[in-house]
Amino acid sequence: MDILEELWYGNIQPMELSHIESNAEYKEALNLVNSNYDRLQEGMTDKQKQLLMSYAESRNEFSNITELDAFKTGFKLGATILIEALI
Repeated sequence: MDILEELWYGNIQPMELSHIESNAEYKEALNLVNSNYDRLQEGMTDKQKQLLMSYAESRNEFSNITELDAFKTGFKLGATILIEALI
């Protein structure tokens, strides 16, 4: 099976190909985000915690949208470069 068929049939998950989790800078940033989130919640009321959770969920949704757009833009740019190289 070629790469396009693998992608079509869902055998390739681009997000699973990422190696970012092994990046030390990524781990440090993630730990800082989690630590700050926990520290924020410590003195909050239940209502404030719910608002923070709602904010985090909407922020994640926003990040997913922008990451998808960046992926699509990068893929299109790569394809355009390849087409130009083959012409």
